[in-house]
Amino acid sequence: MSETRNLFTRQSDTYRANRPTYDPALIAWLAQQAPDLALAWDCGCGSGQATTELARHFRQVVGTDVSEQQLAKAERAANIDYRCEPAEQTRLADGSVSLTLVAQALHWFDLEGFYAEVRRVSKPGGLLAVISYSLSEISPEIDALVMHLYQDILGPYWAEERRHVEQGYRTLPFPFERIDVPPFNLNVQWDLPRLLGYLESWSALVTYQSRHGVNPLDPLRERFREAWGDPTTARQVNWPLTVNLGRVS
Repeated sequence: MSETRNLFTRQSDTYRANRPTYDPALIAWLAQQAPDLALAWDCGCGSGQATTELARHFRQVVGTDVSEQQLAKAERAANIDYRCEPAEQTRLADGSVSLTLVAQALHWFDLEGFYAEVRRVSKPGGLLAVISYSLSEISPEIDALVMHLYQDILGPYWAEERRHVEQGYRTLPFPFERIDVPPFNLNVQWDLPRLLGYLESWSALVTYQSRHGVNPLDPLRERFREAWGDPTTARQVNWPLTVNLGRVS
């Protein structure tokens, strides 16, 4: 767990500034499926990208993460309680949670311990929603550059657990009654500096830079500019979302 904490502590400012928030339509849909709107748990919440959306629908939201630095960057709200706690052992009360959300974090958890915790804290009919997304879709030219950075340059620097994100968590156990989810996408309008900032928030890039003392994105900046055009022009950036939704019995 300490390695995970260090991985995201190093880039907490960049992560908070550059990560996309989650699709409000998806969060609203998940809220509609929950047995009630009393309490949602955002587990592995990081700097609160999904937590703030949950707070628009649930009366109370608890966001937990193992990185105090990430939590310190999270946006505050009167109905959000951020706690530095591991996924497998929280102070949530038995049978209190209507919806547990894990956004792009399940691969860091001890699944047996986490699933036991989900069963403990979930109320009857409570839900577990696990969201993941991989690479963005912008244009063929830009997508090729992103893939080159991701695979050819940073490939050896990704944590082993990253493969689970690439697979949409399909190879991880999910021992709950599955519920069908309509397709959702994460769409944003970004200019080029915003996209490059997002790429610099990748954990593998931070690892590469810490080991070699250089930013591996620097040699690609001109190629990105040529593929993008006017860097101030906003383009649509799209991530297809994978959502595993289960009812906790």
